[in-house]
Amino acid sequence: MEKLQAALEKARYSRQDSQKATRVEDFAKQANGSDLWSAIPNFEVPDHVLQHHRVVTRQAGPNAAPFDILRTKLLLQMRQNNWRRLAVTSPTPKSGKTTIACNLALGLGRQRDMRSILMDLDLRSPSISDFFETVPPHNIGDVLTRQIGFEEQALRFGDNVLCAMSSQIESDPSRILLAEDTVEVLDQIEATYKPDIVIFDLPSVLVNDDTRAFLKNVDCALIVARANTTRYGQFDICEREVNEHTNVLGTVLNAHPYNDKT
Repeated sequence: MEKLQAALEKARYSRQDSQKATRVEDFAKQANGSDLWSAIPNFEVPDHVLQHHRVVTRQAGPNAAPFDILRTKLLLQMRQNNWRRLAVTSPTPKSGKTTIACNLALGLGRQRDMRSILMDLDLRSPSISDFFETVPPHNIGDVLTRQIGFEEQALRFGDNVLCAMSSQIESDPSRILLAEDTVEVLDQIEATYKPDIVIFDLPSVLVNDDTRAFLKNVDCALIVARANTTRYGQFDICEREVNEHTNVLGTVLNAHPYNDKT
């Protein structure tokens, strides 16, 4: 009996040591991840610049509320399906997809327990740099083609949002978005920085083949349509095209006329 008791005690202490070692290892990984994020240069955007571009989610408030509702709905669905990569696209240009993407990213930035990466992959017409009025040190195409590392190109907004922007047009975006190198680079970024969610601002579906080339790399997509501009036929074609390559997470009807009497 005494030998059995001694064996049980030894097993219990061994189990506790193993659990303690696991907790220490997990803490070390988290600390290392924090170091990686804090090593990315920070950039600041004045409030009036954000407001000019209708990016209103830096702070909570009435203007941020619709985007916060959208953020919460997206997060719940993505967590339920264990999805991390979200594409934001539209049937045609000027629908507000970049506005939605930027507001989602900054809204997620207010979630202190979450880390997000925002990537501008509208390589023919990059605009996130314009929205933040910030010129990155390099273009995101240089990262995807392995000319530089992600840490040399990305900028950090606050503590927990990384932005990969571009200020120049790529001459052959489809080649980059179709390349296996791009897939490997994105996988490496995700494995290294371990974001909870990655938001890709993609081109409009009906203007070229860039988005079709890339959608296989995301878990789901949000389609942004513009009231009184996007035609039903355009939206229908866009939804079917997106659904062929990934999951349609939802649709946003942007710029709908506001009536304060309803």
